[in-house]
Amino acid sequence: MIVGRLALVGTGLIGGSFALALKQAGAVREVVGVGRNPARLTVARELGLIDRVVDWAGAGQADCILLALPVGETETVLAQLAPHLKPGAVVTDAGSTKAGVVAAARAALGARFADFVPGHPIAGSEQSGPGAARADLYRGKRVVLTPDADTRAEAVATVRALWEAAGAQVETLDAALHDRIFAAVSHLPHLAAYALVDELARRADGGLFFRYAASGFRDFTRIAGSSPDMWRDIALANREALLAEIDAYLAALRSLREAVDSRDGAALHAIFSRARKAREDWFKTQDV
Repeated sequence: MIVGRLALVGTGLIGGSFALALKQAGAVREVVGVGRNPARLTVARELGLIDRVVDWAGAGQADCILLALPVGETETVLAQLAPHLKPGAVVTDAGSTKAGVVAAARAALGARFADFVPGHPIAGSEQSGPGAARADLYRGKRVVLTPDADTRAEAVATVRALWEAAGAQVETLDAALHDRIFAAVSHLPHLAAYALVDELARRADGGLFFRYAASGFRDFTRIAGSSPDMWRDIALANREALLAEIDAYLAALRSLREAVDSRDGAALHAIFSRARKAREDWFKTQDV
């Protein structure tokens, strides 16, 4: 057993899967849940993701608290937790952006900032809610921790051990570098998928286009089924890095447009070939 009591703030896919994995591994004795949605907490308890519902004071008495919620709520939630944290309690998160989360934690936790371990599990689904949780979500997946220089080594070790018990491979990155990387490989693809679906949906004859859309469209736009609340917060939290990636992507699209417009088959073939090889090389490194 790694911790006696784990508290979840957010009992959906990410938090619920974390709890199920740790219970299955025998890494935690009890999981409690706290939040503003009583109905969701009830479902989480009925599904066995949590053992009971507590208030903020009860959550603060846990050995480890995981925030699995939209990153825009981080500072407000931590401010509610801060007065109740017992000595030695470790707080971590699962947000897709890190620099803003670190700043929010420093502002809300004050002297207890050393107990905060920023984290990001590189796993998920377009599905959400307690019913989407599964114990194997993190098995073989990466989890990135971005501890600050002030973060307690013991707190980092606890969070690392929990994620490893859930089946994940844990790595560390600088928070700013993390945000640059994920703006390109995660945040931009989500925006591109949302943009394409929204553009078609707003056409007067959009229904006709959707009628004939098949597997390629489905695969490209799968992530447009993700939570709008979560992705709104991610886009705003990682604004600077994301704007740079949007500009780079627009430049790439302009190059493609110019090649199509000028009937430059050689340029198109070169771009497509480079992209195909890069994807194949990347795919060989994936455990799929």
